[in-house]
Amino acid sequence: MELLSIVIPCYNEEKTVPACYEAVRAVAGQLTGVSVEYLFVDDGSTDGTLSAIKALADGDKAVRWLSFSRNFGKEAALYAGMEHARGGLVAVMDADLQDPPALLPELLNAIREGYDCAAVRRVDRKGEPAIRSFCARQFYKLINKMSHTEIVDGARDFRLMTRQMVDAVLSVKEYNRFSKGIFSWVGFKTKWIETANLPRVAGESKWSFFRLLLYALDGIAAFSTAPLAIASVLGLILCGVSGLAIVFIIVRELIWRGSAYGWASLVCIILLIAGIQLFCMGILGQYLSKTYLETKKRPLYVLREQSGDGHD
Repeated sequence: MELLSIVIPCYNEEKTVPACYEAVRAVAGQLTGVSVEYLFVDDGSTDGTLSAIKALADGDKAVRWLSFSRNFGKEAALYAGMEHARGGLVAVMDADLQDPPALLPELLNAIREGYDCAAVRRVDRKGEPAIRSFCARQFYKLINKMSHTEIVDGARDFRLMTRQMVDAVLSVKEYNRFSKGIFSWVGFKTKWIETANLPRVAGESKWSFFRLLLYALDGIAAFSTAPLAIASVLGLILCGVSGLAIVFIIVRELIWRGSAYGWASLVCIILLIAGIQLFCMGILGQYLSKTYLETKKRPLYVLREQSGDGHD
């Protein structure tokens, strides 16, 4: 039987871990032709998440776990889970049950049909604040216009992949990771399965609007250099406008003496240009900071302990 590894990143999910395990195990028992291992990745939780995971591992030898030395973020947890997964098939999903385990048989069937990846996308955003939903949709439109890598609107991290695709994703060693983009960039045949937006089974989302905004900016910087081109174009436009303005002022002064006044408007123009300059410097700074972090060659995560190492 082929081994299916189900990777579940967790950060302060003490309340959701047992419910997630029971829900996934109930569906896993219906899967034919595969044996299942559950790989929980504790992303430096500060509550009882790790204890809850260890309790599951004590009762089920199919449960394995990794625990980080601190919170490294979901991207690092996904990478670690895929790196330590033993299965020829690997699924990744959230612990909050917004990724419905009931879709696992359909994902597995897609792989057996010849797809390399079966991924889930949500078709609505019910329950989300209106401004957050609007910004999310605009982000997908914007990044798909800026980047050659298509990122599907509503794409979840919930997906089932072949070992070949997982190895391809792991071969992308960049420190600044945007998994939705990486999954698309590596290619392979992907079947999209649609689902409605579901509420969390318990607890609160760790993704505030500001964190999502920063994550979106990371995605744009990781998969597009268009902002750099926009900064260059703005610079050229401002140079052209300033040149025309200088000619206009000289001509007006020659025709109507004493007309080169207007300090208030001049200050406004200076502030506008200074703002645009700072905006462009900020864009350059984002790309420079990403390059700086990449050159450090720091590991994506640091393990504190894991199942089977004598600490469990």
